[in-house]
Amino acid sequence: MTRDELSTQLLSGDRRALARAITLIESTRPDHRAAAAELLEKVNRAGRTAIRIGLSGTPGVGKSTFIESFGLMLTGQGLRVAVLAVDPSSARSGGSILGDKTRMERLSRDPRAFIRPSPSQTHLGGVARRTREAVMLCEAAGFDVVLIETVGVGQSETVVAEMSDIFVLLLAPAGGDELQGVKRGIMEIADLILVNKADGDLKPAAMRTRSDYAGALRLLRKRPEDPEGFPKALCVSALAEDGLAAAWEEMRALIDWRKAEGHFAARRAAQAQSWFVAEVREGLLARLDAPEARARMAALGKEVAAGAITPTVAAARMLEELNG
Repeated sequence: MTRDELSTQLLSGDRRALARAITLIESTRPDHRAAAAELLEKVNRAGRTAIRIGLSGTPGVGKSTFIESFGLMLTGQGLRVAVLAVDPSSARSGGSILGDKTRMERLSRDPRAFIRPSPSQTHLGGVARRTREAVMLCEAAGFDVVLIETVGVGQSETVVAEMSDIFVLLLAPAGGDELQGVKRGIMEIADLILVNKADGDLKPAAMRTRSDYAGALRLLRKRPEDPEGFPKALCVSALAEDGLAAAWEEMRALIDWRKAEGHFAARRAAQAQSWFVAEVREGLLARLDAPEARARMAALGKEVAAGAITPTVAAARMLEELNG
């Protein structure tokens, strides 16, 4: 398939073309990177956008169950939903399970949905290196909502906020002590905290947890891009499909307010600038992977280990040679 054919099919909403396009942008081959850049330029001219929702949560909180129930609710309203699920990679083998399609069996069969699991590899931030480009491709394919599921909760998971319009933190019912286990950084960027599993015997605990987090949010932050009442904490049950519609209404209300106040466009502009900086940084790091650079690094490393040169001087020499 030629690049023109791929872009044409992608813009027509073909899911197979979208899958092929994402495979192309995830490739590290130089010729594929050039083709990916050309494809992104072509589809970007279409000017299509979607609601980007970043989602993170503690292990075992039920992210996949929530995404499936939430996604099915949205497709039931006639919306097209894309899910970009990032799976953790082994630091030793580099392998990933990539099992999100098996965990979201009903949603994966929905013709109005698209699920793409990707390995995080060594990329920090709970997202894959090419997640931003994958989001752009999903928008070009005509999807209305793009859900970006991160690896988990941690200090680096805040990166997902730089590519989403709404950042949702999913938590499980627990005592107030769980407030100690969630990083302050991720609490400060969450637009909406959803306490999942608010059903059966866990419902009272979920209500108490929601109250704890609602109080913490009021103390933690107030930003210009937050309307009155936000950020919010709500209770949901993905299993019972309860509270999902209310959560969606809150997300839409927040986005509508930000658009009316000019914060939405400013956020997208800042995200594009952040993407540019990240690409430059990644490009510079890629130069260190060249065989000549690796050999020189190894040689300088031996000198440092032998005490013949300080790490600071060795690093300065390496940078000079890269710039030379």
